[in-house]
Amino acid sequence: MIDGWNHLRSGKVRDLYTNESGHLLIVASDRISAFDYILPTLIPGKGKLLTQLSLFWFEMFEDLVPNHLISTDVPAVVKDRAVIVKPLEMFPIECVARGYLAGSGWVEYQKSQSVTEIPLPAGLLDGSKLPENIFTPATKAEMGDHDENISFARACSIIGQPDGQALRSLTLQLYSTAHDYAATRGIILADTKFEFGRDIDGKICLGDEALTPDSSRFWSADSWKPGGTQPSFDKQYVRDWLLASGWDRQSPPPELPTEVVEKTRERYESAFTLLTGRTI
Repeated sequence: MIDGWNHLRSGKVRDLYTNESGHLLIVASDRISAFDYILPTLIPGKGKLLTQLSLFWFEMFEDLVPNHLISTDVPAVVKDRAVIVKPLEMFPIECVARGYLAGSGWVEYQKSQSVTEIPLPAGLLDGSKLPENIFTPATKAEMGDHDENISFARACSIIGQPDGQALRSLTLQLYSTAHDYAATRGIILADTKFEFGRDIDGKICLGDEALTPDSSRFWSADSWKPGGTQPSFDKQYVRDWLLASGWDRQSPPPELPTEVVEKTRERYESAFTLLTGRTI
């Protein structure tokens, strides 16, 4: 319970509340998800880090795209890990930008030498830099279901051609800006996911989170070497542990060992400090 706010719903990581003014309170929890499951183990301090890093990027992008932020003056019980935002009519697709081949993109490339029907050169490796940044949208899955990579044409069939073109342009512009900045901090931004919506005036706004270790792949520029899994500052460490644990990805996921929790937190904190120059 949060005084003055009514709980609307909870997602994989965030809890959503509303008040009498119609504003929304988005609270980032310490939950972590992987393979579209919420894991039973918390990562202490993660909610604060996600919120503060998103605020950092929102400020950097303010001349490129409006965002949903109204205020960071939130109830004391959720201090530093929540924001007050305006409601948006969210587009029903996730806007993914990739500059490197990894994850589901690498899996798809091995089957078809393409990602979301975008043809790519032969001979690329896991972790290779792509010839150019690409927009690879995905559907938004319901809790427990899996997101599905889709073609640009299918995305346009869902949201309309004009909005599809606008979101592709915005996604690639934000990705390019963030990628170039991260490079100055010794980080490769391999890929990331954005979510957009329309405000009451019809303007497209950036919502949800932005460029966090939950929604992005952050690699160390010093150790990047195509041909396998890259040392990262994101939740790939958790994914790798889960894959090696023998979990079948069909049943409730196992608890994370203390060592995995600590190393995951260290990676998230390292990404925050490298990118912002601040400690959390």
